Amino acid sequence: MMLSGVTPLCWQTNSYDVDTRPAIVTMPLDAVAVSNSDWRDRLSGMDIPLAVSSDNVTLDCLETLISTGRLTFDQGVKLMVNPSLNSVTSLADMVKKARFQDYVFFNENLHVNSTNVCVLACRFCAFRKGPRHPDAYSLDVDQYIERVRPYSSRIDEVHTVGGLHPIWTVSEYCKLFSNLKHEFPHIHIKALTAVEIKHLSSRSSLSFSETLSRLSEAGLNSLPGGGAEILVDSVRDRICMGKESSDEYLEIHGVAHSLGIPTNCTMLFGTVESVEDRINHLLRLREQQDESSGFQCFVPYPFLPDKTRLPEAQLATGQEIIRMISVSRLMLDNIPHIKAYRMNIGDKLASYAINCGADDVDGTVGHEEIMHEAGSKTSLNTSSEQLARMVTSSGAIPVKRNSSYSQFEIINLPEENASHVLPVITVEVP
Repeated sequence: MMLSGVTPLCWQTNSYDVDTRPAIVTMPLDAVAVSNSDWRDRLSGMDIPLAVSSDNVTLDCLETLISTGRLTFDQGVKLMVNPSLNSVTSLADMVKKARFQDYVFFNENLHVNSTNVCVLACRFCAFRKGPRHPDAYSLDVDQYIERVRPYSSRIDEVHTVGGLHPIWTVSEYCKLFSNLKHEFPHIHIKALTAVEIKHLSSRSSLSFSETLSRLSEAGLNSLPGGGAEILVDSVRDRICMGKESSDEYLEIHGVAHSLGIPTNCTMLFGTVESVEDRINHLLRLREQQDESSGFQCFVPYPFLPDKTRLPEAQLATGQEIIRMISVSRLMLDNIPHIKAYRMNIGDKLASYAINCGADDVDGTVGHEEIMHEAGSKTSLNTSSEQLARMVTSSGAIPVKRNSSYSQFEIINLPEENASHVLPVITVEVP
């Protein structure tokens, strides 16, 4: 179903569409080998870096993590303002390695945005278009599947989010998902943020549980975490008035967990929130995870200011981004994975974050609009081999995973030539 007068943007494929799969070898990895259970015991036996042992804040946090596994609000704030960033990142790296050794995960996925038409106009969003905007689009089933087809032989996940369409109900998404599953049953569908679930529930006169159940029956496998922004309503009222409340975001994810639908969770930072707001956000996610245990991964990402209407945004520096990833790993003791979302922060910062608490870098992506509309310059042509080399360059072991973090393969890369023989000019001496 398409709005009258709304035409889809031309889908331009990139060089990744050509099947040039790298000559890499994969080795199955038992899920037990990457289990993060008993991480506190492993943490207690690790050598303590000088950066941690010489800093009172991080040393106190290490002792707390070993003894109880859980940091307090005050400790979180101290980590956020600690002058020694190296101490914070070193402690986060310890915890990451206690959980997952040197493994860093990624998957082979594709982003397909179903529509950019949205009834809201959040101040930080550069993706949203009104129904009459010349670049507005709303994909029908054939267009949706056609975007997936060129990638279908080498991806195992489609990530679909979009605007709050003024006409679509849950039925439109059930058609998208069921038809995609019918043609590509091996592809995991990770789709629809909490605010989209709220919108579809309202449009369809269904409860959250009924909406999620129908979508699950149609093929939805998991929810992404987008839309959390900052789980402090006074901040939400300034940057995304009209979206779901903090309580509603958590409720929708809790309902999904109760139905056996795993989800991710996120944080958008660097707008108008305070350090205390960020720590409160992490605590609310931690509390929800205590209740429903369905969050697989936490994804913190900074606000990108291009083409938005939020001039008062503080904007996060590179150091602040790394600190936020590190503090997230330390505070979220009950959420297994922390993602360095390279579509937002770029490959260079993502590779650095691998040594600062992050154990996941997302995936191959293939196409992405929301972050790139906001100003991201991250390449969309990244192959599995390139991702694996990025991980390896940071001293870690690349592991290809599935969407539910239950199947793993270690990537063994072909050796690159360490040196190149250059031609030598010889001159005869008379």
